[in-house]
Amino acid sequence: MNLKHLTVSVQMTGMILGLCLILSPPTWADTEKVALPLDDLRTFTDVYARIKRDYVSEVEDSDLLKNAIRGMLSGLDSHSSFLDREQFHELQIGTSGEFGGLGIEVGMEDGFVKVIAPIDDTPAQRAGVQAGDLIIKLDDTQIKGLTLEEAVSLMRGEEGSEITLTIIREGSDVPLKLTITRGLIRVRSVRSRILEPGFGYVRISNFQSKTTRGLLDAIESLKRENNEPLQGLVLDLRNNPGGLLTGAVGVSDVFLDDGALIVYIKGRIEDSEMRYSASTNDSLKGAPLVVLINRGSASASEIVAGAIQDHKRGTVLGATSFGKGSVQTILPLRDNTALKLTTARYYTPLGRSIQNEGIVPDILLKEAGDPEETDDPAATGEAALQNRLDNPESGSEEPRTPASVIILPKPRDGDTTDHALDEALKLLKGMVYTRRAAG
Repeated sequence: MNLKHLTVSVQMTGMILGLCLILSPPTWADTEKVALPLDDLRTFTDVYARIKRDYVSEVEDSDLLKNAIRGMLSGLDSHSSFLDREQFHELQIGTSGEFGGLGIEVGMEDGFVKVIAPIDDTPAQRAGVQAGDLIIKLDDTQIKGLTLEEAVSLMRGEEGSEITLTIIREGSDVPLKLTITRGLIRVRSVRSRILEPGFGYVRISNFQSKTTRGLLDAIESLKRENNEPLQGLVLDLRNNPGGLLTGAVGVSDVFLDDGALIVYIKGRIEDSEMRYSASTNDSLKGAPLVVLINRGSASASEIVAGAIQDHKRGTVLGATSFGKGSVQTILPLRDNTALKLTTARYYTPLGRSIQNEGIVPDILLKEAGDPEETDDPAATGEAALQNRLDNPESGSEEPRTPASVIILPKPRDGDTTDHALDEALKLLKGMVYTRRAAG
């Protein structure tokens, strides 16, 4: 499977999803001198000259050089890439949570555009686009043979304009056609509601610069609506593909006590380790917490789930997460372009690298009839990427396994019940009851 995350994500994800991003100041002034491989560069210039002289059509120098840069980066890992001016601009807009498009995060698989996740409350979600859908045609244009960037460009358009997606969906015998009206996407990364008196629910769809503030406001709003402190909270990170590292740290800080280690990152450069710890006290004052994850929970989501799990602050419920344990740094260049470069791996408080492994839930949720391999990290997620970053700690310790498994009923046609959320609420109630019984 060739699932190449592109954070421009069709002008719909704002270029922050599926990543742990660090935004770096311009670096051209302090770039260290590197010894150049002169023989290899002579080969490069020879190839360059032959293309300029002999290729069937004239090619612009800038196009050749940009494609060469893209080739260098794509050969490193699935998440390093070159951002042109438009992509870099969209990234900067996206971290604020407002951008235009359809509202889906996409990758490439077998030459088609694969939907990683639709964003909550966007045209794509309302039209019925689902995670796992393969987009094979955009209006009358076949996807096969296009690059992801070219497909992304076709899916962009003015607010109010329409585009028809032809989709292959597992379980459907014929392709589906969905006509979607493009819109201005204002992503509210935090949504909340009271499930039952005393029990709150918060969903975080991605991690933006304002996510921590949004979470704190949501908790205060739930407390006011409940007229008293919450007895327990469900934190829903399902299909949350990631975002800003600072957002993940801030969200973890909300539930941990001052001084608790949240995450640390290590790169190749000497003294590159950075440690992030909580700076405030638990906003829930120790009330039971259940964190919902699934295979679509990636990167920043995994940082939060890992910190909660390692500190035993709550129970992680669901399916093994995506397994993206790397950090990308945005390195601005001279011409308003940038490199998105993988510069470090991140580690949970207990020193776990979840690269290619994922966060294994404390309690596994499975649908009735699902085969055993559906929660195998090697079958999907980061471990299935052809050009994935390795995990040097892989196999160094016994694999973590869920303490128990809950079998969910297989959904029937028209059934909109969120069975995973129902189980999370039952678990919260049980935790509250056990606490009371213990005195």
